[in-house]
Order: sequence, then C-alpha cells, then structure tokens
Amino acid sequence: MKVIEKAGRDDIAIVYLAEVRKGTFIEFAESIQPPLTREEKWVLIVSTLLGCPVGCPMCDAGGWYKGKLSKEEIMGQIDYMVMNRFLERKIPVKKFKIQFARMGEPSFNPHVLEVLEELTIKYNAPGLITCISTVAPQGSEDFFGHLLKIKQKYYNGGKFQLQFSIHTTNSELRDKIIPIKKWDFSKIAAYGAQFYKQGDRKITLNFALAKHWPIEPDILINYFNPDTFLIKLTPVNPTIRATENKIESYINPDFSDNISKIVSNLQKKGYKVIVSIGELEENKIGSNCGQFLRRFLEGGHKIKGAYEYWASRIIPTWIR
Repeated sequence: MKVIEKAGRDDIAIVYLAEVRKGTFIEFAESIQPPLTREEKWVLIVSTLLGCPVGCPMCDAGGWYKGKLSKEEIMGQIDYMVMNRFLERKIPVKKFKIQFARMGEPSFNPHVLEVLEELTIKYNAPGLITCISTVAPQGSEDFFGHLLKIKQKYYNGGKFQLQFSIHTTNSELRDKIIPIKKWDFSKIAAYGAQFYKQGDRKITLNFALAKHWPIEPDILINYFNPDTFLIKLTPVNPTIRATENKIESYINPDFSDNISKIVSNLQKKGYKVIVSIGELEENKIGSNCGQFLRRFLEGGHKIKGAYEYWASRIIPTWIR
C-alpha cells in the first residue's frame, strides 16, 4: 500500500488516498471531535473493499467494485495512521475508535474478522473500541456468527459498537436506498437480541434522514427493543451521488429543530436517540461517511459545501 495524497485539517479530520496493488485505490480517514482533544477521542475510519457493490444512491464509494482487501491491506490503513502519531504503537487515547465504515460493506470481507482479532494484540490501546457499520446483506450469516464469537471473546463491556444502516422504515423505499438483498427487520432484531449483553453498547439503528424517507416509531417498536437498540439520526452528507439523485437531507446542520418532533416521538417509545451532525468542515474535507475523495479529484464535480480541500502529496513522519 502506498499512501499518495491527503486532504483536510489536523484539528478536525484528514482523508488519505492510497494505491493498493497496481492502479487500484482506496481511501481512509481519521478525525477528532472538537472540543475533545485527540487524547480524549480519536477515530479511524478504514476501507474494507476496493469500491463497493451495494450502490446506495447517496454514497460516492459505490458504482464500482474490484474485490476484497486483504487483512494486511486493512491493517496497513490503521497502522499508517497510528504510526504517524504513536511510533511505539502505544496509544494513550481515552476513546480510540476504529470504524470499518469507509469504502465497502464489511460483511462481504471475512478478513475484517481477522483484523478485529489482531487489533487486540498489535496495539497497546486500553481505550480501543471497534465499530462495524453494515447494511446486513443476505448471505452474511457466517460473518455475523463469527463476529458474535469475536465480540464475546475480545470486546465485551462496551468495547464494540454494531451499527445497522436502516435509513427508512418503508420497506419498498429501503430496497431502493439499499439495492441488494438484505436482512429484514425481524432478522436484524433477532441477531441483535443474541448479540447484545448487559454492559455492551446498545446496537445502533442508523437513519441518514432524507426528505420523503419516513421513519415510523410504531414500526420500529414492533421489532426493536429499546433496551437493546438505540436510534441515530444523521444528515445525508452532500455527496456527488446524492446531488445527482436529488436526495436532500431532512436534517439541516444549521437548524436542527426540524427533527425535534421525530426525536420526541422516538423517545416516547423508549428509545435513546442520538442526533449526530458532526463538524460541517468535514463535508468540505470529504471525510464524512459516504464521501469518496478520488471521484471528486478525477471528475472535477463541484457541489456546494463539500470536497473543498485540495489534496496534497505526503511523506510519513517516520521516514522524513
């Protein structure tokens, strides 16, 4: 893996572009969450596939797919960012979060499971928390069966965060937003009940809320126990594909009151609700979920509020 470019700000987020194999590229990112310092919370977001075969209409990483990354290629992303800051792989960060959520559906790649096991021995990181974000594809049962065993062995007590991308409670619309065969709500709920144990982080149901994408609390409560699941509401990031497909975010980062009724209705059902808007500067950097730096750099697309940082060539600190 050869890291060739980066864009962003050290005090918010940086996205990296790397060549793996010959002529194939991936991206990965790191971020902090102001006003928290890096010593308090540091998040790494890594790719698991070369592209993504799912093709969600708001995600710039979809539309092409060239295979799975190896364990070494996934670990290489993590180790690159770690070694840039902690040469001895001793990471004194209170919340050191690694998200398998950049390019690719992680359950399509069994090497992700190997990485989850290796992380526990490769780094001295008492604050390590790992996160899988998934659309729960049909046929991924073996992956999630092994994931459960790994969580039970290495990541109990709040060290693991499992997130299902749901986006809407309308099943027909959900099939258009996530255009592959996937688990239905009953299957997600059954797995979640098996996965979650007392002391774990609640399983996240993520909704990137767009206009005309309904979220019905009465439907959710029929499947998902609030003692096991929480709800996360996020904006639809200003990606190129979202713009092309005329998908508008229901959440306005400058005015969050428009979702107060949705939040209230979910809370009345007993759900913990997280509204996660994040730093607006991350849209300009292109470091938010579903944004793909290379497509912008090659295509020259211009969209308001996104991809405004130019990439620069970089040399790792440990070889300068």
